[in-house]
Amino acid sequence: MSAVHDVVGIGVGPFNLGLACLADPVEDLDCVFLEARDELAWHPGMMLDDATLQVPFLADLVTMADPTSRWSFLSWLKETGTLYPFYIRESFYPLRREYDDYCRWAAEGVGSVRFGQAATAVEHDGSAYVVTTATGDVVRGRRLVLGVGTRPRVPAPLVDLVGRDGVCHSADYLGHKTAMQQRRSITVVGSGQSAAEIYHDLLSESPDHDYTLTWLTRSPRFFPMEYTKLTLEMTSPEYTSYFQGLPADVRTDLLREQRSLYKGISGDLVDAIFDLHYRLRVSGHGPRTTLVTNTEVVDARPTADGVRLDLHHTETDEAFGLTTDGLVLATGYTSQVPAFLDGIRDRLVLDDDGRFLASSSYAVDRTGHEVFVQNAEEHTHGFVAADLGMGAFRNSVIIAALTGREVYPVEKRIAVQSFGVPDHLRGADA
Repeated sequence: MSAVHDVVGIGVGPFNLGLACLADPVEDLDCVFLEARDELAWHPGMMLDDATLQVPFLADLVTMADPTSRWSFLSWLKETGTLYPFYIRESFYPLRREYDDYCRWAAEGVGSVRFGQAATAVEHDGSAYVVTTATGDVVRGRRLVLGVGTRPRVPAPLVDLVGRDGVCHSADYLGHKTAMQQRRSITVVGSGQSAAEIYHDLLSESPDHDYTLTWLTRSPRFFPMEYTKLTLEMTSPEYTSYFQGLPADVRTDLLREQRSLYKGISGDLVDAIFDLHYRLRVSGHGPRTTLVTNTEVVDARPTADGVRLDLHHTETDEAFGLTTDGLVLATGYTSQVPAFLDGIRDRLVLDDDGRFLASSSYAVDRTGHEVFVQNAEEHTHGFVAADLGMGAFRNSVIIAALTGREVYPVEKRIAVQSFGVPDHLRGADA
């Protein structure tokens, strides 16, 4: 029988990779992490040359938990001889491409990551979790940490178009870009950072091609992400705890209201899009483009000329439509319970919608200390679930649950403001 590890991590994106790096120096924590791909690649379909992270470099795999870690972004810069150029550049925000290189460096160096090991089934044999991979390997662990990431989300009216020639999700944009630019018309659907980056990329190269470009969003405007400091305090341990204690229906409403906190566009990119429009107009290159807000896709179907989109303007209550040759769906991502967990589904705690019901320590099993999740708890812990800046905090909490001690200090309060009623005001006269 194979050895039993303390922890088996399934999936290696930034969050489980951060756990691997933070667990690396912990001598009494034996971990192995299984990754389906042959090498790490972070959002390869959106690896635009000038794209940057929306969080500072301190939001790397480890620094917010352990600034001295050898797996920090600054350590990677030093090892690759690029620390001084990064310093002279004077920007807190790394290029997305260099963050990808940094993660690959960590994944290949940490020693606990096994590539080419796609989990196909998980069972429990009475004493340990048994993970079977596509290669036939069997890995056993006392506990699991699930970091399989999210999957592209496609609105219901557009589901049947996925896979059709000329239609792609933003996750696969770069692989389809060249062919897309040979078409007469391209439509981008979505309102967040990915939609804006793709629109800007296609608009900047439009003078070299012959396509018209349309950008549709359900949002009432192309809103920027909020970066003010008191708003940023909502990416904090105490707000996460506060959010988790709210009723489920309140959490759902809040996530809808907080879209500008995590699904907006960087202010610099909003301005860059306007400035690009202005330059193209002055130079006589158009642009031949249309931007429409308050617009939802209510139906879609293939036609001889491409794809027909039936649209509804929510403020004017008008029905209209367009036909487009190319369609890019920048419609976000969603998490789900992987099918390979069917063998232990009776051990998991799920909500009425079939989603993981994560505890304060990110455990999702009935014992509360065996199976943990990464970035599958937005509905319980708030919009910070996907925030790279909170990854090290979450891993500090998980490692404390795994070891029974705070290997890395877990912050309890960092914010100036209070969320909920402050204790010293409870019971005070109204």
